[in-house]
Amino acid sequence: MTHSRTHAHQATSVADTPGGPVTPDPHTPLTTSLTTLHRHLTARLGEAARAWLDQALDEAAAHPGTHGPISPWELRLAEAGRRCGPEHADAVRVLILHAARADTDALTRVYAQGTAAERRAVLHALPHLVSGPQALPLVEDALRTNDTRLLAAAVGPYAARHLAAHQWRHAVLKCLFTGVPVTEVAELDRRARADAELARMLGDYAAERTAAGRPVPQDLYRVLPLTDPEAGPPAPVTPPPPAADHGTSGAPHPHTAPGADGAHGKES
Repeated sequence: MTHSRTHAHQATSVADTPGGPVTPDPHTPLTTSLTTLHRHLTARLGEAARAWLDQALDEAAAHPGTHGPISPWELRLAEAGRRCGPEHADAVRVLILHAARADTDALTRVYAQGTAAERRAVLHALPHLVSGPQALPLVEDALRTNDTRLLAAAVGPYAARHLAAHQWRHAVLKCLFTGVPVTEVAELDRRARADAELARMLGDYAAERTAAGRPVPQDLYRVLPLTDPEAGPPAPVTPPPPAADHGTSGAPHPHTAPGADGAHGKES
């Protein structure tokens, strides 16, 4: 066994189907150590897929880093969906990236050249592989897209740790606008706590929607109470009844994942 299968961190996975909903892989824990992630995967993969994953991890551990124009483990990233099933591909790719000890340069190359699915895996792998803020350009790039699954991956633990307050607030607003559930935003309670500027931005956004006759996203009422400096632990908030909306909002449905901007639309 390689060290990649025993190093404990947290990982998150989302579905790997083109145009699919912004939902986590139902077969893989939302937040787990890589050891547990590997155990859950092997318990659910068929014999051929398990053998392929073990070989891919051993190969990545034996030949980490970059070798030539493309490393063998990068080819395995491209095969993950076909070999292990799209519902497991994000988690498989995270394990391979970790086994390969991909540094920021390698992660940036995979992100720049990869499909949307491979870009998601890079974002999910950041908390395990990059200790500082040097990979933030990848998060910032993902936050400029309208690919809801890429956005969901971008607001994970790495962004919670390193994204500047101004950018993080705009990321929360982007989730509200595109329909990415705010439950995808890592450490939302901590980062939103007593944030008066975020409260102002949320209020302005709600006012704009109301003035335009459009419904206010229900998730806004999940975030807004967190910004109260006197607030204790989050309590359930009852939002007003949703207004009728006949497709005039301009924002995609929460379960619609539009293609990403430019090259981000590739999928495997």
